[in-house]
Order: sequence, then structure tokens, then C-alpha cells
Amino acid sequence: MDSSGNAQLMGTRNFPRRESALHSEVEALRWAMENMLQHSTCQSFGTDCKELIAMVKDPQAWSSFATELERIEMLQICFPNFKITHVPRARNQTADFLAKTTRSFYRELYFIGCSIPVWLPRPPQV
Repeated sequence: MDSSGNAQLMGTRNFPRRESALHSEVEALRWAMENMLQHSTCQSFGTDCKELIAMVKDPQAWSSFATELERIEMLQICFPNFKITHVPRARNQTADFLAKTTRSFYRELYFIGCSIPVWLPRPPQV
């Protein structure tokens, strides 16, 4: 996201099922951070998951996620101005659409870009 909160790059990947939805959120943030190191100077990430934000801000309070959060903390070193903000689902429709659509693919799928690729169905218009 840029300084105005607009998405500059978006990405999705269909991860194998994790222990919980929160594990999937952490895995997705890790993947996004690793990819932004390669593709962008992005420092700001958005999520509709308030628990993920709490985990990143206070990882010691989430001991059951210690291994996953340790990797996030290591990656944060590469982002001197790292910021993660809450984006309400109503304002996060494109990301929500990408996540739901990607889950329906049976083959591995990775996507990083500035807009939804033409080979994905279009999200419903609101």
C-alpha cells in the first residue's frame, strides 16, 4: 500500500490447509513480506485480521505461534519502516476475492501484480 492506503501490489497463493485460519493469516503475511523484498520497496501491509496485527505487535503474547512469528520478526528487520494496518473487509474486497478464488484452484497458484489477472474470474461489482 502507498502512503494514502491504496494497494500498489497485490498477491495471492493457495497454501495447503493450516491448523487454523490464524495460522494461514500468519503464513500469508510471511509470504507477502518475502515477496515484497524481491518485487517492491513496499513497507506497508494491510489485513482484515485484527488478531494478526496484535500478533505482530506483541509476538510474546502468542506463544503458540512462536515459530511462525519468529520468521516475521526476522523479516521485519528488512523493512525499516514496516507498518501493518487494519483494512476492513468492506474496503478489502479485491484481496478477499483473490483469497477465495485462489482456494478453489487444485494446482499450486502464485500471483503478484498490480491488478487482478485476466485469467481469474472478475469479482462481483458492488
